[in-house]
Amino acid sequence: MTRDSRYDILFEPIRIGPVTARNRFYQVPHCNGMGYRDVSGLAAMRGMKAEGGWGVVCTEMVELHAASDVAPYVELRNWDDQDIPTLARIADKIHEHQSLAGLELCHSGYTAANLYSRETPIAPMAMNTSTYHFDPVHARAMDKQDIKDLRRTHRAAALRGRKAGYDLIYVYAGHGLGIFQQFLSRATNDRADEYGGSLENRARLLREVIEDTKDAVGDTCAVPVRIAMSEFLGSDGLEPAEVEDAIAMMAELPDLWDLSLSAWPKDSQTSRFSEEGFQEPYIKGVKKLTSKPVVGVGRYTSPDAMVRVIRQGIMDMIGAARPSIADPYLPKKIEEGRLDDIRECIGCNICVTGDYTKTPLRCTQNPSMGEEWRKGWHPEHIRAKAREAQILIIGAGPAGLEAGRALGQRGYQVTIADKAREAGGRVARECRLPGLAAWGRVRDWRLLQIGKMTNVNLYLESDVTADTALEFGADHIVCATGALWRRDGAGHHQYLPLAVDAAADVLTPDDVMSGVRPKSREAIVFDDDHYYMASVLCELLVKDGIKVTYVTPAAVAAAYTVNTMEQKLIQARLLELGVTVVTAEALSEVTAQGLVTSCIYTGKERRHAAGSVVLVTSRKGDDALYRELKERGAKVTAIGDAWAPAAIAHAVYAGRRFAEEFDTSPRDMMETPFRRELLTLAGS
Repeated sequence: MTRDSRYDILFEPIRIGPVTARNRFYQVPHCNGMGYRDVSGLAAMRGMKAEGGWGVVCTEMVELHAASDVAPYVELRNWDDQDIPTLARIADKIHEHQSLAGLELCHSGYTAANLYSRETPIAPMAMNTSTYHFDPVHARAMDKQDIKDLRRTHRAAALRGRKAGYDLIYVYAGHGLGIFQQFLSRATNDRADEYGGSLENRARLLREVIEDTKDAVGDTCAVPVRIAMSEFLGSDGLEPAEVEDAIAMMAELPDLWDLSLSAWPKDSQTSRFSEEGFQEPYIKGVKKLTSKPVVGVGRYTSPDAMVRVIRQGIMDMIGAARPSIADPYLPKKIEEGRLDDIRECIGCNICVTGDYTKTPLRCTQNPSMGEEWRKGWHPEHIRAKAREAQILIIGAGPAGLEAGRALGQRGYQVTIADKAREAGGRVARECRLPGLAAWGRVRDWRLLQIGKMTNVNLYLESDVTADTALEFGADHIVCATGALWRRDGAGHHQYLPLAVDAAADVLTPDDVMSGVRPKSREAIVFDDDHYYMASVLCELLVKDGIKVTYVTPAAVAAAYTVNTMEQKLIQARLLELGVTVVTAEALSEVTAQGLVTSCIYTGKERRHAAGSVVLVTSRKGDDALYRELKERGAKVTAIGDAWAPAAIAHAVYAGRRFAEEFDTSPRDMMETPFRRELLTLAGS
């Protein structure tokens, strides 16, 4: 297959200062939960992006000094010469595939509490540090010597970056995390000297550091600037018009402008709350201000949209973080005319949870993400079958479809059977809920790939029993039968079943997704799951004209979604819809009149009147068929939610893992199932 000529513009080389990118695909800096701890894994992940055709591949934010320590978050470090080998390994992996390597230097100012280094935080003005844990630490106002020292440390870090082999050395003023944005913004700069007050003064340090960096490395390295176009604080903070004025002041100084929004949750919004290209209104005016290349993001997965924003003069290069995670090979697939093979990002932000939980990132669409080095998984390739075998997969949800697809790619004969009328399992149901339509891509991509395989057959409306499964004669049976939501109240806060009045109108998410609605026009949604489901069901029921009260033992609605950066948007949506939100209340009993709860702090009981109750607490694997087959001596494995319910990303991962490990020697459970990178002990 060959590239459609409509997309030729995407593959034009782009000059960025003294270096040239081979195309317009630009993996902007993004965090990953690996950083200095998992260097080989991080290098392999970035190298995979280059292998997949991204012309520029950047690191995450990289601490440039011990006084810019963002612990407990696990980012890269460029504190001194000891960090050069680590940084070089990543650059080398990127260069193996003729891509440019970008290093995003960062001093996080008041967002770096220096918990590891114990250095005193600094900021443009004296203020509390801003951390997710509300650390009782203040940043002191920088004096002139501090500013000189910051300029020196940035210059030294830039020189180390060049020594490590990087082609682009960033000046970072974005996401509220870069100290140069903190100087630029009125919200964090009350100085009365030449670094405060007017826009020209507030932009002074940014200009000086750009000049310093260009002087230090600009002869061989490009110097991009990443800048926030809005802080969404109105006139109290940065607004697009003022940022455009700042860019106009320095229009030709950097070699590239990388445009973002502040803070990070605004920049990386989920598909539930934003569409592809949602940042265009904020960035569309910048190209008129500079002749230098402009990069923007917007969760672009459509090549037609990419071409449009370039031809309309909105940007010169297509910036991406999440789409490059979902499909590291996105550029190559466009180049080779394989558009239907693009594994499109669903915008769920499960990748972001890696940074928030300080663990290697994962992806719902791409189960190989984060496993390139430690397990040797590749997003496009998998080893050929080791022997002849026929595999029966019962269940066509995310785990079953991924297992069938990957086994089929290996060359096995695979049959997938599901009792439902449509494939997709939980994905097919959940993608019909408000805001989750893009999640259907998990099903759609796998069905498309399976449809190309003659050795994989999918049968729907096939209710497989233990007898029919055994009669089929497969060499191995996989139970990917999913899970069911519990209706007994057991969840995170209360592990054991609770008293539920038989006369109560109690529904589960499965009921609601199947079309069942509360009998009463007033309903309570009790959330002890804490992810997206309860809040989405609230939205659905309100749209159906039902008055909803949301109750949870947590301190906020949808507490886990702090990690996907949606929590504030979700709680705002509930309040805007008129949902009454009740927090810190644990479930004690479900009665015919509503709920009895107890305060998680005082234990004081409270009664909530409602004719109907929706319990969103936990799920139980639908594993009865697996257990029966196992008892009857079948070669059978349960995977995904049938084995242990979790997020969709876990189910997809489980499908890939089964396919990868099928026909290998059984691993001793005492053996670590992946490679680890261990530290060498220093001398005493």
